[in-house]
Amino acid sequence: MTEANDALWGGRFATGPADAMAALSKSTHFDWRLAKYDLQGSAAHLKALAKAQVISEEERDVLLKAIDELAKRIDNGMFRFKPEDEDVHSALERGLIEIAGSEAGGKIRAGRSRNDQIATLIRMFALDASRAVEEQLLAYLDALCGKAEEYMGLAMAGRTHFQHAQPILLSHHLLAHAWPQVRNLQRLEDLRKRLKKSPYGSAALAGNTYGLDAQLVAEELGFSEPTENSIDATASRDLVAEFNFVLSMVSIDLSRLAEEIIIWATAEFDYVKLSDQYSTGSSIMPQKKHPDVVELARGKSGRIVGNLAGLLTTLKGLPLGYNRDLQEDKEAIFDSFDTLMLVLPAFTGMVATLEFNRSRLQDLSVAGFSLATDVADFVVRQGVPFKEAHEIVGKLVAFCEENGLELDELTREQYESISRHLKPELREVVNLSAAIESRNSAGGTSSKQVIEQMVKLRKLTGKVKR
Repeated sequence: MTEANDALWGGRFATGPADAMAALSKSTHFDWRLAKYDLQGSAAHLKALAKAQVISEEERDVLLKAIDELAKRIDNGMFRFKPEDEDVHSALERGLIEIAGSEAGGKIRAGRSRNDQIATLIRMFALDASRAVEEQLLAYLDALCGKAEEYMGLAMAGRTHFQHAQPILLSHHLLAHAWPQVRNLQRLEDLRKRLKKSPYGSAALAGNTYGLDAQLVAEELGFSEPTENSIDATASRDLVAEFNFVLSMVSIDLSRLAEEIIIWATAEFDYVKLSDQYSTGSSIMPQKKHPDVVELARGKSGRIVGNLAGLLTTLKGLPLGYNRDLQEDKEAIFDSFDTLMLVLPAFTGMVATLEFNRSRLQDLSVAGFSLATDVADFVVRQGVPFKEAHEIVGKLVAFCEENGLELDELTREQYESISRHLKPELREVVNLSAAIESRNSAGGTSSKQVIEQMVKLRKLTGKVKR
């Protein structure tokens, strides 16, 4: 049996927990990373206890100094959790008592529970982690914008169903990968509004009886206000799930570009060349150059989404009030955050060092009859309903395929044999530059619109709160 000498409970138990029970219950191996937040929470709690005259100001000051000393010992490695410590809370209370003595140290637990503590600490972690993700996303967006600026004016084949559709600017395509991440930045900013409510003072379930100033504690910890309901505060982890959802969306949006780059880097496409700094080789095939950054980003997105699915499944069907199942929230969110923070810097560096094959992109931009829609628009401007124009151009494409011709290579007689609306002047329409620049509607692929969205993107990302 394991003794419960330093446990935060045990008075009503005749023995300590069985070894198997203690092993299952232990969480210090992952929640220790919350130690700094736990100490901050304890310091704020002491100030509230002193204000409510539960402890004296002298006791408050002694314990605050002990917290500072404990923080130093943690930083220099003099204090670590022991195998018998159940969680970060019990380990830190043990350390506080070692410094301040059991009489003073034992008073800090009044008016709080591990339930409201951990609900507060995970919010504090999520607030800091969201800002770290934001910084990395801003760096990634800067790299995307830089690449879009570098290759401004270069055409490529735009695709739907992964088939050639219409020619677009490469810059337009790259910026299409930026806007989802802007929305993810906005999601992070919006999430922080909900995270900035402090559960501290909710205690185990119903609040505390000491009249502790919850607003004081909230402000000390960087929150805006206390939570509205003590049961909800201790029983809910929807905000952790929401944070994991945003991390999942960030990783999914990275994975979509990753998939394209993997394809673009093949010999068949030859769109892009990866930097040696962001590639690896084969142990048996000397010629190989692997796009490992994007493959790992694509693979790890599944891991992050898996963490979200696991957490949501854990939360499903839990009755109100704290349940030990909620311990599962931390490993999931820690892993998702750590994984994304590994991926983002490497992905950003890979994007910043990409080299696009200008001639290859330009040459293939009009392949697959991608200017057919422009021909249909040419016919519509003659007063022909689009339904009919669609049929005419479909026949034109079929004729070209059968005869090995491009849209602008037919004779006058051949055009007229298909439709009287296919006039020779359409050769001026079947022009790559004209096709791109004609799409000048809001959000379109014309140079003017792409430059405008780039300016807007730079402005928006510059305004995101750091």
